[in-house]
Amino acid sequence: MSKLNKAFELFDAYNKQDPRSFTWEGVTEPQEYFFAIKLYEWVLKLDPDAGEELLLASRSQHIGRWEIPREDYPEGREPYLNWRKDLSLHHASIAGRLMKDTGYDDETSDRVKQIILKKRIKVDADVQTMENALCLVFLQLQYEEFRKKYKDDPEKIINILRKSLLKMDGHGHQFALKLPYSENGLELINEALSRL
Repeated sequence: MSKLNKAFELFDAYNKQDPRSFTWEGVTEPQEYFFAIKLYEWVLKLDPDAGEELLLASRSQHIGRWEIPREDYPEGREPYLNWRKDLSLHHASIAGRLMKDTGYDDETSDRVKQIILKKRIKVDADVQTMENALCLVFLQLQYEEFRKKYKDDPEKIINILRKSLLKMDGHGHQFALKLPYSENGLELINEALSRL
């Protein structure tokens, strides 16, 4: 077995410990395992020639996310940003440890951590691909439920969509516009795009 596949096995086994589950098209999986597979698939769609570091990062981007719940932090924007930062460091630490167990050197591990921490977005092509893929996972799998939850506050939805779309580039936008949406869902996305 290649080092890459062994690392995937370790990442997947870790994420399968997620006590939360996610159901999609009649199949239920541990939530973080499911999202890691979908993120990996999106990275390959966006960049069929993706390098090993990007593939490793895609499979471990949110590894162990359930271990630091949002509820452990107070409400508000600053605590939310602190939570996101702590999560990123947690993901990078777990990925680095598991990669070491697989035999990867520090240089490869450090590069994967850079991508997970999304250093130099809009400058680093791998980080940009990752950001595109993350936004596409949200749009494909979570957006319509999110839209229904906040249907009485379309401005909130448009604002969150706008922030997501701003993180993407034109390549990512092309894929985003090909996804199937409800009529209202597509209207809100087009409105968010018009405000970029």
